[in-house]
Amino acid sequence: MQKRVSLVLGSGGARGLAHVGVIKWLEENDYKIESISGCSIGALVGGFYAAGKLDEYVAWLEDVDTLSMLKLLDFKGVGGLVSGEKLMAKLEEIVGECDIKDLDIKFTAVAADIDSEKEVWINKGPLSNAIRASISLPLFFAPYKHNDRVVVDGGVLNPVPIAPTLHDSTDITIAVNLGAEACADSVIKKKEKDDKTIASTIKSYMEKFSIPESLTTHMVANKSFDTMQGTIAKMKLAAYPPDIEINIPRNICGTFDFALSKEIIEYGYKKCEESFAHNQK
Repeated sequence: MQKRVSLVLGSGGARGLAHVGVIKWLEENDYKIESISGCSIGALVGGFYAAGKLDEYVAWLEDVDTLSMLKLLDFKGVGGLVSGEKLMAKLEEIVGECDIKDLDIKFTAVAADIDSEKEVWINKGPLSNAIRASISLPLFFAPYKHNDRVVVDGGVLNPVPIAPTLHDSTDITIAVNLGAEACADSVIKKKEKDDKTIASTIKSYMEKFSIPESLTTHMVANKSFDTMQGTIAKMKLAAYPPDIEINIPRNICGTFDFALSKEIIEYGYKKCEESFAHNQK
């Protein structure tokens, strides 16, 4: 008999592709995902899975080249480097018009209201809007206006959002933390042939306009954000411990290393397998 799962997917940029590997392992081992709570990349992966479009998203990601990806980054954001309009248009093209209430899986995207300093749980309305609200990485993406509230990445307040699943009537709660302790043995090596990563290309682009300081500032802020999320995640997981905790070291790859999608997905699959094996001992 299938075990019913509440799945909590944390924030962490490209590391979030490990969520795809976790989902694949669960499907192959007779677990049925009935509820998903996610923030940032966790909301994106979880939302696409709930809509039945995760395979399409992964296929697009594995096929797209760096130049095509960069064309989706419109450097005209207000309050952030990128507005996000072109990227969301592409994601909406993949997932289609979809309302959260019509999903077969209970879904909650978590964002952060920067005025009230409170979490915002988005569990109704257009799926694409919920994802856009939750992925608003400070300084990179422009903040998003959701129901008259200015919101940013949910990881600011809750990088592993377990609370929305607390009243689920499922058999097991599984949380994927993308901000676990750094580990030298876990770093995914970049392909030598792929020397034009999104991050390096963004840097070259910005240098053409003689403002490399802007990118440097963003990178420092990004590392600081990772450190902050790691600390908050520890507190949240201690307060609301899941049945299974899958920890992905925060240094396995860079925030924008989406070119390593296959390797990151495989890493997530193996970590899920190891976590369940350890839990059964």
